[in-house]
Amino acid sequence: MNAADRARHRRVFVPVLLALAALAWAVLWGWSISPYARWLAHDEWTRSGPAAELCRALPGGSVLVPAAIAGGAWVLMIVAMMLPATLPLVGAFERVVSARADRARMLVLLLLGYVAAWGAFGLLAHALHELLLAAAAQLPALAWHGAWIGAAVLALAGAFQFSSLKQRCLDKCRTPISFVTAHWHGPAPARQAFMLGAHHGLFCVGCCWALMLLMFLLGMGSLGWMVLLGALMAVEKNVSWGRRLSAPLGWALLAAAAGLAVSAG
Repeated sequence: MNAADRARHRRVFVPVLLALAALAWAVLWGWSISPYARWLAHDEWTRSGPAAELCRALPGGSVLVPAAIAGGAWVLMIVAMMLPATLPLVGAFERVVSARADRARMLVLLLLGYVAAWGAFGLLAHALHELLLAAAAQLPALAWHGAWIGAAVLALAGAFQFSSLKQRCLDKCRTPISFVTAHWHGPAPARQAFMLGAHHGLFCVGCCWALMLLMFLLGMGSLGWMVLLGALMAVEKNVSWGRRLSAPLGWALLAAAAGLAVSAG
């Protein structure tokens, strides 16, 4: 593959990636204004409608159907919010595999691995959210003090902004070419491309998981908050001055947690 062909391939792949993210935003917007918007917002999935019928008809449906809906919504969120932030990783990996005839397949596997890492985190977060809702149903006092749970999530996200773990994970995200060259060795290329994407996705989860938990507090159907959080995480990871954003954002979240706690008290 000559230099002209590689440049042409890069000019095609990046717009396709951005178009995929734009399509995910469009689907989320359409979902948020549809009669099924409550499914996107984790609200009363099993009470009425087709989802309730599936929950009753399928063995274990009350667990599997909400998990499937949440998983689909979460993957759409990740494609919309996080995929544009992977462009530096995609660019670095594309340069490494540009001479391969199956380079497009390698790039797709890389992205699938990245989304899989975030998808696993989303299912875990969904399970914890469902456990919390079940506990609130059994313990009315927990539901009455729901604002304290919100304050705790905000405080956790704020405190994590100052942690060394977040900074170590951000360092991995900020040096994609070093990450690719350290993890791409050649044998079993398909498996390695997927695992490289998953490995990078885990570091991305490591630096952004606390901020993403805010979506359960703010509502998974809130596109405005999704845009804001997605932009903040992209700047932290990919912009040269992004490191200076971590502390102010942490203090802002801690202040919001204190304000919510005071209003709840």
